Amino acid sequence: MTKYIFPPQNTLTPALLKRSEEGLISWSFVLLCFVLFVIILSFCIGYSSFAQDYIVGEGDVLKITVYDQDDLTTTARISGDGAIVLPLIGQVEVKGLTLTQISKKISALLADGYVVNPHVSIFIQEFRSKKAFIMGEVTKPGLYVLPGHTTFLSLLSEAGGLTKDTGDKAIIKRKSNPSNKNETILTIDLKKLIEKGDTSLDIPIMDSDSIYITKAGVFYITGEVRKPDAYKYEEGTTVIKAVTMGGGFSDKASKGRVKIIRKVNGKEEVLEKVKMDEPVLPDDVIVIPESFF
Repeated sequence: MTKYIFPPQNTLTPALLKRSEEGLISWSFVLLCFVLFVIILSFCIGYSSFAQDYIVGEGDVLKITVYDQDDLTTTARISGDGAIVLPLIGQVEVKGLTLTQISKKISALLADGYVVNPHVSIFIQEFRSKKAFIMGEVTKPGLYVLPGHTTFLSLLSEAGGLTKDTGDKAIIKRKSNPSNKNETILTIDLKKLIEKGDTSLDIPIMDSDSIYITKAGVFYITGEVRKPDAYKYEEGTTVIKAVTMGGGFSDKASKGRVKIIRKVNGKEEVLEKVKMDEPVLPDDVIVIPESFF
């Protein structure tokens, strides 16, 4: 007969157990630090990429350094004419340029008889030129300065958050270029972003964006329900859900004769004897008649 030999239960002494626990805690701490490092690094890389693509404007303050040329390091605010003044080369027009483009332009000017193979670095010390307008169902609608990398949620927070009558969409009108009138329309699903946490919808806000937070539609329920009133429309609302929101049928309700008054192309239509699973639309009036018996 085969004999199975099991190790005694006290093989691990208390001291060894303690060391094992300490080792596990140490590795957990190292892993946590690594995860935090990756998150911070990803943010920094993303921010750096955004900064290089940032188009400067009036009021922005730039810090400009030239490698191995400390006397050329300077801080300059962009004037109303879209220019900065630098040592040696004087006034440089930077309006409508990104940091990368400005760096290349300054490098070319310095290389023209001033510095051999200059390496120019530019950092935005103060953001002042970018603004966006937010209106609709927010607590504090208005014009806001964009302090650097501003996302939709951070601007929404700055505007005091959403009102109780907010709909399920935010519409952003974005100019393809500040100098022309061509616009791109972006739509953000607020339910996916805020309730479901889909952060891919938390997009960066750009200069001159106009953001409109839609108002929720309403429907009306009247007649033989316990709480006839106007109610906030939600996608997927059916007649039975609307009745439930209205407190349920009264004792006198005729459940088989429910009708909906609906506007179609500006004209009112009456849907008779609708089913309980009939979808409700914004501005519908659900009428619950009284039973004859």
